[in-house]
Amino acid sequence: MAPAAQILADTDWHLQQLYDFLPKIGATVLQANYSRYVIDLNRDPSGVSLYPGQSVTELCPTSTFDHMPLYRKGSEPDDAEIAKRTEAYWHPYHTALKEQLARIKGKYGYALLWDAHSIRSEVPRFFEGQLPDINLGTNSGQSCAVDLLAAVVGAFSRASNSYSMVQNERFKGGYITRTYGDPEKGVHAIQLELSQRTYMSEKPPFEYDAARAQNVKPVIQSAMENFILAATQSS
Repeated sequence: MAPAAQILADTDWHLQQLYDFLPKIGATVLQANYSRYVIDLNRDPSGVSLYPGQSVTELCPTSTFDHMPLYRKGSEPDDAEIAKRTEAYWHPYHTALKEQLARIKGKYGYALLWDAHSIRSEVPRFFEGQLPDINLGTNSGQSCAVDLLAAVVGAFSRASNSYSMVQNERFKGGYITRTYGDPEKGVHAIQLELSQRTYMSEKPPFEYDAARAQNVKPVIQSAMENFILAATQSS
């Protein structure tokens, strides 16, 4: 791979540490073990674009968010390599995700999916200027019931003096949100694309900033608890 790949800049850094409260709220956790540079679990395996007409990265990315090549010339993954990675990494993850959603829905009658991501606050390839702190996506309202999303938005809104927030703008939810969120069948999915400036340094070596994190962490926890409470009351 090329030097730009070694930095791992386009990583959802430190989410395990940021979301370390999940056991307290009884959440089931499914965590990716490999870099998105290997394969992007939040992309359609067919290669269909999530955002037609806008710049996107591939299922097996060949460039960074800054348009730097990930591979040395001639070493990019071919169709056979992409198929191999899809079988080895993409399918097992999504099989596990489907199994857990089915298990949870079987136990409670519904399932809630919170797809946690983070990204640098400025990535000109995808959006102009500075990204809002909180970017919620529900596939333009199709992946989550209105009242459940409202409960989540309410929690973030109470922290509006500290964090900016948008819904279903540049990040409407990726393949995971769009595929598994089905409110009519009792599965509600929300993607949170969190600006990394809220909890870490955005420059190498991308260190976790405990002081910033301790401010945003309870806000995220409150939003997730509201999500659960609203679903419990609606069921």
